[in-house]
Amino acid sequence: MRTGRLLGSGRSADVYEMDEAWVLRRDRAGWGDATAEAAVMQHVRSHGYPVPRVRAATRGDLVMERLSGPTMLEAFGQGLLSAQEAGLTLARLLRKLHAVPARLSADPAVRVLHLDLHPDNVMLTPDGPKVIDWSNAEEGPPGLDWAMSAVILAQVAVGGETIGGVAEEVLEALLDGNEDQVTEEGLGEAGRRRAVNPTMSVQEVEVLGEADALIRELLR
Repeated sequence: MRTGRLLGSGRSADVYEMDEAWVLRRDRAGWGDATAEAAVMQHVRSHGYPVPRVRAATRGDLVMERLSGPTMLEAFGQGLLSAQEAGLTLARLLRKLHAVPARLSADPAVRVLHLDLHPDNVMLTPDGPKVIDWSNAEEGPPGLDWAMSAVILAQVAVGGETIGGVAEEVLEALLDGNEDQVTEEGLGEAGRRRAVNPTMSVQEVEVLGEADALIRELLR
């Protein structure tokens, strides 16, 4: 598939311009399956969840709607969003996602999980926040999704990055009033998954224990 100019790169994929309406995300690492990801995106979109439209997908390529606006992470730097607003928005997006019935499972306790919902995967468009990067999505208990978002934020909070303080504030706002959503099973599984994630740096893995302690402290 032909590509235009490079718009951005993540840990495992690159995004290219196609035209004013569409972009191509190309898997660089060979880990994902864009056809499965597209199916999840189309399913949640059919239930009113805010995701980009999908036009086409192969195993490594995903053609989707081109969104305008900064990511939530970029909005921090531009002074457009407070940490509390970000945490509350993430919480609303998680609750809304977990109201969507599973696509494959008939178990009412099973829901679609994003498993990578954090400020760099939410774009603030003129139509409201939209969630991108569904490459980790699967079905399971909502508590795992809440725990994954919490662990990701906590890793940044304790990792010595310049935005660590902001990440902790976002985490506090995410957990405030939602303490019962982060289950013990979910927190343990989230930590195990992050520890074996091939995109994690050595430092990011090393701070997982400290990140877990921060989350538990905020949940008290």
